[in-house]
Amino acid sequence: MSGYCSNCGNALPPMARFCSSCGAVVSGAPPAGFPPFGFPPQAPRLVRPLFGRQFAGVCAGLAKAYGWDVATVRILAVVGGIFLCPVVEVLYVACWIGMPEEPIGEMQQPQQF
Repeated sequence: MSGYCSNCGNALPPMARFCSSCGAVVSGAPPAGFPPFGFPPQAPRLVRPLFGRQFAGVCAGLAKAYGWDVATVRILAVVGGIFLCPVVEVLYVACWIGMPEEPIGEMQQPQQF
């Protein structure tokens, strides 16, 4: 949206918040801190997938939501379960209860090799 300053009539660049010649505030300018094209990015969706899970799908869901390697998440869960005895097990059960399963319409079929 290229426009003109209502105070001096100078041409303004598309994302201008102030006029470069007179310093007047441009009406209708996007607020500071927002990305220039649309809404802020959406947070990752934390669900337990139906395919690719070993036990309850908590590790696979965490890995898929945050872009981590699922094997690394599983290894960290097992090592943490051994050394931090009740903490990791309680968190795993809480995630198992609290994380919803992936809806059937959003399922991704496993790849056939």
